[in-house]
Amino acid sequence: MNTIHIQNLTKSFGATEALKGINLTVKQGDVHGFIGPNGAGKSTTIRILLGILQKTSGEITVLGKDPWKDAVQIHRHLAYVPGDVTLWPDLSGGEIIDFLGRLHGGLDVSRKKLLLERFQLDPTKKSRTYSKGNRQKVALIAAFSCKAELYLLDEPTSGLDPLMEVVFQECVADLKKAGKTVLLSSHILSEVESLCDQVSIIRKGQIVESGALHELRHLTRNTVSVTTGLEVKDLHKLPGIYDLSQDGCKYRFSADAHAMAEILRFLLPLDIKALTVEPPSLEELFMRHYGDDLRDRKEA
Repeated sequence: MNTIHIQNLTKSFGATEALKGINLTVKQGDVHGFIGPNGAGKSTTIRILLGILQKTSGEITVLGKDPWKDAVQIHRHLAYVPGDVTLWPDLSGGEIIDFLGRLHGGLDVSRKKLLLERFQLDPTKKSRTYSKGNRQKVALIAAFSCKAELYLLDEPTSGLDPLMEVVFQECVADLKKAGKTVLLSSHILSEVESLCDQVSIIRKGQIVESGALHELRHLTRNTVSVTTGLEVKDLHKLPGIYDLSQDGCKYRFSADAHAMAEILRFLLPLDIKALTVEPPSLEELFMRHYGDDLRDRKEA
């Protein structure tokens, strides 16, 4: 069953086309990463899923319902955490968590108590005294304490320190074990890489890649470091090798995944002393699609 189904979704603001025919499917029980730079269309997509914005065209269902027509019903089963949380200044953190829980029909009190300890939040303080990180904790504790089926997390760790990011990741792992569905929008690629079953990359209002991490990794090259007892000649002539550097008998280069078998056959007779092959990271995959944008900015 698909918790989120989006087909040919478009959204225009006047003459500006923010979304250009997005297709996105999030399966029940998956943690789905949604990555892209600022302005790519992540938040616009999430606001349409929440029923805050109306689509221009296309098909979209959330938990089997139309998010624009059935927003109230959907929100009973949905928890949302934005990247910049605004709270009621005269209420304490605990009061806000309880209020948000009541909007969902109640929350798990024991779970709330545990989360307050794990996130190290003082619930008695007025929210106006909270730092950005503590405001974020209030929203996360409220979301993770309620009994939702779908969690929409839009840059949820913004403002959290590294220790609290680890706690957040543990909480998402708990949701996955419980069979919950998570759509995680994040620019922290290591976070997406460690948590997500599926990843969709959005660029300029379009999904440019989507799939499981192991399926997407073939799109970038492995990094190979090798030390040999014999000098390696003509390594640069092998197909599938790029960016070769040499320091004595130490060689480092990038290699296409499909070329690895032939490269290893070439190296084996040369008395290999050390060999490491690093699979491409999600960051490399990200740069594959946005590197030209960065180059354009530098040139500008």
